[in-house]
Amino acid sequence: MTRCNYSILTEFVLEGLTDQLELKLPLFLLFLGVYGITVVGNLGMILLITFSSKLQSPMYFFLCNLSFLDLFYSSVVTPKLLGNFVLEQNVISYPECMTQLFFFCVFAIAECFMLSAMAYDRYVAICSPLLYNVTMSPKVCNVLVTGVYSVATFGAIAHTTSMIRLPFCGDNLIRHYFCDIFPLLKLSCSSTYLNELLVVLVGGFNLLATTTTIIISYAFILATILQIPSAEGRSKAFTTCGSHFTAVGVFYGSMIFMYFKPTSSSSNMAQEKVASVFYTTVIPMLNPLIYSLRNKDVKNVLRKVLENWCGPLQGRSRTARSRGNGVLVSFS
Repeated sequence: MTRCNYSILTEFVLEGLTDQLELKLPLFLLFLGVYGITVVGNLGMILLITFSSKLQSPMYFFLCNLSFLDLFYSSVVTPKLLGNFVLEQNVISYPECMTQLFFFCVFAIAECFMLSAMAYDRYVAICSPLLYNVTMSPKVCNVLVTGVYSVATFGAIAHTTSMIRLPFCGDNLIRHYFCDIFPLLKLSCSSTYLNELLVVLVGGFNLLATTTTIIISYAFILATILQIPSAEGRSKAFTTCGSHFTAVGVFYGSMIFMYFKPTSSSSNMAQEKVASVFYTTVIPMLNPLIYSLRNKDVKNVLRKVLENWCGPLQGRSRTARSRGNGVLVSFS
């Protein structure tokens, strides 16, 4: 029997999205723009919600945490993705790879549970509006968010420690653009049965717990909305929940396609990469738009902030032009 060379790998090479040279510059500019929008959008939402007294309700507390997750979720993956487009070989060290895997799992799992917590928040707001402030008290919100991060950290530790115990030998090319679970398992020269079982158990629990919460919440929400006599009230409720439901569908759809697809399709890495792009890059960019920037309260606060910044500058500019014409005009 041939024995495998269990030499300790010190680094991996990330394959990236494409090896076609003519596509690398356009894709680099595209994803650089997407990442810039993601950072500005999510960081802007965090600052607006944190420092605005009008955005202190439980809904915005969850939105702030979602923006925090999206900001760092994208930052764990996108810089290395950009490196694949400009470097001949995008090398990642073994410790850096395991660190990326850990934080990717933390933010991916936390995103799932944060979406379910937001679904519960919308359920209480629509189905029990008179008890909303009591049911969603600051203590309850803090407990929910703490639970989200605790479950996510536990799941990430389970996946990362089980990956660290595996020996890697031979090929060190990760056929992906970041250190994900299945591409790493394909490089191991020992049995990965326990790791795959862990993905099914942990992933199945996360999927069942979060989707059950979302489905039950939306079942009650739909029943309540249909009882609203006002067409305007029904439309407003559907619009609010529709944005959340759209993001949930895209996020869970791409995750299910990536991790719960039939074994026969596992060789199609191109499809896996496309699915990964959705939940690691596109969704963190879209969330500030579909959750927050379409919200009237957020837009009013943002408009006031921009007026406070741009208003005095505009006034000084107009005054300076008036002085240049020999006339001094006062603008309030």
